[in-house]
Amino acid sequence: MALQIAARVSRIRAIPCSTGGPLTRVPADVQSSGVKFKHILTPGSPQLGRGAATSAPRSHIYPDKLSTTTTLWRASRGSYSSIPQVKRGWLGTFAVGTALGVSTAVLVQSLHTGAFTAMALKVNLDSAVGDWKETKDFLLSLSVKDRRQYYRTASSVALNEIPVWTPTAGGPEPSRYGRNEKLDQKISVHDGDITKLEIDAIVNAANSTLLGGGGVDGAIHRAAGPMLKKECASLNGCETGEAKITCGYGLPAKYVIHTVGPIARGGVGEEQREALRSCYRNSLKMATENGARSVAFPCISTGIYGYPPEQAVHEALATVREYLDAHHDKLDRVIFCVFLPKDKELYLQNLPLYFPAEATVKSKL
Repeated sequence: MALQIAARVSRIRAIPCSTGGPLTRVPADVQSSGVKFKHILTPGSPQLGRGAATSAPRSHIYPDKLSTTTTLWRASRGSYSSIPQVKRGWLGTFAVGTALGVSTAVLVQSLHTGAFTAMALKVNLDSAVGDWKETKDFLLSLSVKDRRQYYRTASSVALNEIPVWTPTAGGPEPSRYGRNEKLDQKISVHDGDITKLEIDAIVNAANSTLLGGGGVDGAIHRAAGPMLKKECASLNGCETGEAKITCGYGLPAKYVIHTVGPIARGGVGEEQREALRSCYRNSLKMATENGARSVAFPCISTGIYGYPPEQAVHEALATVREYLDAHHDKLDRVIFCVFLPKDKELYLQNLPLYFPAEATVKSKL
């Protein structure tokens, strides 16, 4: 319940208000969630409550001038029982205003400043205890800046820190696809840890259970924390070539898209090729359907699943090229995140075949 209210609080904080003043309206869906805003004050309006109505003093309208906001913030670090006359289910009403001896305007403004949000939340991404749905709703409601305090990685790499791959004219082979200038600035090759990427979505090369494993799968689960496994357990697995999406939890990435690549240890046939293409296609589709504009892929199936990297790179590039041709307006960046130097070399060598530069016109002189 606390996380559901807090997720909606983030919407309250986004409502425009007068400079320095409290919020003057509350969305109906927030009101219906059980938070009852009995007295919402505006600068100069009478303070409602016991006794005769009097003008609200400036200090009650601007709580940042008082220690009240600090008191609320400190209360978030302690137990709810330390607040007088307030039960653990205090979010059902705004009686907390009386309990703390402050006006409701102070409480509403505290929501706006984030003090009450901190008070409402007890998010522990190191533990599997709790409701993953509430945790997910809360985390997805945050801005990137606000979500950073919940990262479980020691560092992160922002999208603007990842260089864009630029096509160059010429090459050892003729291009397999025509020129499409709308796709310029949309491709990157990044050699690094995919769990550190602060982007909209990263793709996990998962197994069919979605419950974690080795390689990149295990790394993503370890970095995200146990809540990821709890949500994955609710998805009833995943078939080869399909994709399913979850919250990123403790990862810098907002979402994790889980896809199951084909096993190709016995050789690569048309079935394996189509399954691998489906992994990339369905992952991209899942990203755009959920509003993710940046997505990073690992090398799917090229590890213990045995798909030859020099063949997998062509299926990956062809599928991404075809999807971007049809949906270039829905994605800002597709990142091929590689770990081994030979994989980086394969992508850089073959990218011009699928994303060619403008042809150079030779002079007749």
